[in-house]
Amino acid sequence: MSLRPGISFLADCPALLAMEIIASKWSVVTLFALTDGPLRHGELVELSGGISRKVLTQTLRRLQANGLVERHAYAEAPPRVEYCLTDLGRTLEEPIRMLTAWARENGEAVVSFREAAEAAAPARTIEADRATWVKASPASPADEGPDGF
Repeated sequence: MSLRPGISFLADCPALLAMEIIASKWSVVTLFALTDGPLRHGELVELSGGISRKVLTQTLRRLQANGLVERHAYAEAPPRVEYCLTDLGRTLEEPIRMLTAWARENGEAVVSFREAAEAAAPARTIEADRATWVKASPASPADEGPDGF
């Protein structure tokens, strides 16, 4: 595999597929939560910290469709459903740990950079927005449409 720009992320490249699967922050969080074993939906909601039940359901379905998570429904009263990683899903444990380690080591630097970039960006004001709108207005009545706009 070449490391030249553009070669490793071609449209049919496996690396692009991997990025598509884990691009959602909730996918990575859900996969990481399942590394210690099977969990129920409610337990995943609690562990994930901020995910809605709907988004978790969508995430789990997407991970199932990619063969990374299995859903086990037990014939009990009340019904019980658990989710666990497949063997294929377990292959992502180490890359996710590495990504987590990178975030711990570099997270403060990223936050500092973001804050500096936000501080350096010109502040948007109503007057600046209005000036942009005025520049975009028609130059003469002949440029206006039939309704005067």
